[in-house]
Amino acid sequence: MVSHDWTALDRDLRRFLPKKSVVSKRQELLVYDCDGLTIDRHCPPLAVLPETTEEVSQILACCHRHGIPFVARGSGTGLSGGALVEQEALLVVTSRMRRILSMDLDNHTITVQPGVINSWVTRAVAGEGFYYAPDPSSQVVCSIGGNVAENSGGVHCLKYGVTSNHVLGLEVVLADGTVTLLGGGLSEHAELDLRGAFIGSEGTLGIATAITLRLLRAPQHVTVLLADFPTMESAGEAVCQVTAAGVLPAGMEIMDNFMINAVNDLFGFDEYPRDAAAVLLIELDGQSAEVTVAADQASGLCSKAGARTIRRAEEAADRALLWKGRKSAFAAVGQISPTYYVQDGVVPRSTLPRVLTAIERLSREYELPVANVFHAGDGNLHPLILYNADTPDVESRVRDLGSAILRECLDVGGSITGEHGVGADKRCYLDWMFAADDLSTMKLLRRAFDPDGRANPDKIFPTPKSCGESARRQVILTSEGLEMPSEAKAF
Repeated sequence: MVSHDWTALDRDLRRFLPKKSVVSKRQELLVYDCDGLTIDRHCPPLAVLPETTEEVSQILACCHRHGIPFVARGSGTGLSGGALVEQEALLVVTSRMRRILSMDLDNHTITVQPGVINSWVTRAVAGEGFYYAPDPSSQVVCSIGGNVAENSGGVHCLKYGVTSNHVLGLEVVLADGTVTLLGGGLSEHAELDLRGAFIGSEGTLGIATAITLRLLRAPQHVTVLLADFPTMESAGEAVCQVTAAGVLPAGMEIMDNFMINAVNDLFGFDEYPRDAAAVLLIELDGQSAEVTVAADQASGLCSKAGARTIRRAEEAADRALLWKGRKSAFAAVGQISPTYYVQDGVVPRSTLPRVLTAIERLSREYELPVANVFHAGDGNLHPLILYNADTPDVESRVRDLGSAILRECLDVGGSITGEHGVGADKRCYLDWMFAADDLSTMKLLRRAFDPDGRANPDKIFPTPKSCGESARRQVILTSEGLEMPSEAKAF
């Protein structure tokens, strides 16, 4: 491991940052030793909390002079270890960058700093009849900067897409401190779509310090259906039938029996039938007449697939009650098992029953309980593996189960991640999906933004240290920066 002069960096940072913005005491740094993925923990040697683009630029320029890597962190709710400081690197925490910089409601845009919480955006514009569509389950705590880094989705991504569909422009600080603009306030631009390349890059290309978002008009009418099923297979069949019929819900979510009872116990209510094998939430929005027709059609298809009962909620309070359990699913599991490990595989909708059956089988084989809650409309699974961290050797078994679940997803033509990102957690699985040439091409793009490989090092791509000999053919970090494999140098 390369040794850095942290005393010199600390001294230089304090020359332009206020005392409150530099954290160097270990007991204060411990709050940053992990993100939402608590199975891995590493305490950073030093952290800074900038408040402006200028401060971020100065910080990264300072890191550049000292040759020190950096890792960006927002609210710390990520679930792939993307904000983890694994080697000696400066942690740049954007949680104090919480200003709404401008609003242009005539053109349906808002520009915010990266530390602005997701739900604050809708709160700021709801009075004018607007809202921000991407809504991760952690939306009351996750930051827009983190959403950009992971290209987050949410329960409404089926109809409205993910973060990249709603970001028009970015102000970005590159690894050497240079400030640049990607995109802007319009939907169409003449330049290469570097905005699209940056979104979802998990902090490996730089740090976004101002983000222009697209706002949507609130729909005229919203209806939520809650259907319960005797088997998970019948719930999955309902999803397939609804989408095949051309009905486009704003969101479709499934919870299994374990999760149903967990959320009922958490809130002390019985909104979800406790004996159901699965419940399916379907939200439909748009003009009143079309929503009514779509809701009737979806209800009929759920009944045909085997739904036992179907509830319909029209009023805002009733809809919120039905969504409450789904939005609080992770919190409910936390009440049962303070330690859990969540995966994020994606599968074709038609394979949901097969993959869920496989997860149930794997849960028995590894003797670890698994709770299932997921975005059924786009096949984005979130199996939560519950475990007791005090049990000897349990973490290796947990990782093996998570790996086996992702392999099942790939076997049916799926992906290892939908919205949580690769980060540190899934980097060793990336070559399951991509050939060496594919990975080399991705690394060429990363090198164009960050030639020295100092922005969130060792994330996303397999490394020899983390993944063994199979990673040695890939781009390696040398004392002179990123070196391409010989087959890639022809480019």
